[in-house]
Amino acid sequence: MLIGEYTHSIDEKNRLSLPVKFRKEMGKKIVLIPGLDNCIFIFTTKEWEKVSGKLSELSILQADNRRFARFMFGGATEVEFDSIGRILVPDFLKDWAHLDNKVVIIGVHSRAEIWNEKSWSEHKAVVEKQADALAEKLGQVGML
Repeated sequence: MLIGEYTHSIDEKNRLSLPVKFRKEMGKKIVLIPGLDNCIFIFTTKEWEKVSGKLSELSILQADNRRFARFMFGGATEVEFDSIGRILVPDFLKDWAHLDNKVVIIGVHSRAEIWNEKSWSEHKAVVEKQADALAEKLGQVGML
């Protein structure tokens, strides 16, 4: 399970080191995709197979399904860890997430996310203020 919050740096060549405990769980190859809320989603290849399988089952007769599938599959890229545990973040994903030198990597159970440090701080502050209301909504649908 991927959990926790970590601040890391991207070097001038777009290389990023992921937390050691994440690397141990993820294997040698991972999939990066443009995530929601302008972050980058990180999936293990096994988890990406599950997600992509569900996406591929969406009806192509609905425009929203086609658009979302294009967004997810078109932006997906496989990357491998180098000998010292770094990945190369492609320019188009770095631009998508507005990544600067400092980034925040968070674990979200079966995936990880890479965030611009400032964007994560702002997003986290909003969610923290809404946590009780969000929990109430989840409780109403039997989630918690």
